[in-house]
Amino acid sequence: MPKVTRDDVARLAGTSTAVVSYVINNGPRPVAPATRERVLAAIAELGYRPNSVAQAMASRRTNLIGMVVPDARQPFFAELAHAVERAASERGKIVLIGNSDYTGDREIHYVRAFLGMRVSGLILISEGPSQRAEEEFAAHSDARVVLLHRRPDASDDIAVVTDDIGGSELAVDHLLRHHGHPYVACFGGPVNAPAPGDPVVDHIEGWRRAMDTAGIPTEGRLIDAPFDRYGAYQVALELLRAPEGERPRALFCSTDDQAIGVLRAAREVRLRVPEDLAVIGFDDIQEAAFCDPPLTTVASDRDAMAKAAVDLVLDDSLAVPGSETPRIRTFPSRLVVRRSCGC
Repeated sequence: MPKVTRDDVARLAGTSTAVVSYVINNGPRPVAPATRERVLAAIAELGYRPNSVAQAMASRRTNLIGMVVPDARQPFFAELAHAVERAASERGKIVLIGNSDYTGDREIHYVRAFLGMRVSGLILISEGPSQRAEEEFAAHSDARVVLLHRRPDASDDIAVVTDDIGGSELAVDHLLRHHGHPYVACFGGPVNAPAPGDPVVDHIEGWRRAMDTAGIPTEGRLIDAPFDRYGAYQVALELLRAPEGERPRALFCSTDDQAIGVLRAAREVRLRVPEDLAVIGFDDIQEAAFCDPPLTTVASDRDAMAKAAVDLVLDDSLAVPGSETPRIRTFPSRLVVRRSCGC
């Protein structure tokens, strides 16, 4: 069958192609209700499907939102990306996802690709946008960029974040005061950890503050470990094989993935959790509740954060000078108590 065109719709509805465009795009000019009904009826009868690419060329904006994550294989990023996709769908948008693999070259590859597709906006989970990325943002100023999961460096950045420092303090204080541990060791990030503003850096800061408040030194108790469970497992094996008195009795992990690796290592070296080793993670991924023992962790409202990120991407009021819409949304953290801490 021949392809149905906008001209065919206009002919059947007894109107112009311009009016058909106004109905399809909901503007820029108003259409009388009766005329709108005729156009919609013609579209339904003919089975007309608008060319979304052509619409994007005309409007200079698509119904797409780009999202760059460090590694969608990690459960936290996978769950957060899914929440963003669901929130975007409720706004009639489609999400394109790219993995930066924690490298600047791959991040700029996706930033350029998505902005070149004229996405409505870009949601970026980054260790900190590079200078090249900032240049791309400036060149595509009509597409809004929202940082998610990381505190911004500049006051005019738009971001959605968790209270990472406060949440970490809650976790460490719980181990010190509620369970009476003499100190808490911390699984931080790798030696080449990112700059201030990154959540893991804030998790370490929260750990330091809780230890300082309790008057406990932190020197020698921050352990460099990869963010993922596999690398953390290898580091934990070496740490936990040390004789009793030389290994920690309580451990705060910057991510749940790290904590899951620690639980596996503890089982292999025949340490009981929580009797021999108390463990708390951060992120409250779904798997945390199904660990053995179930993992105590720090949670934030991922669904609310995802919705806020999508709303900020699409909120045109942010482009208005003096807008009262907050440019940075901070969501509180809460401690989710399960058995791995000793409760």
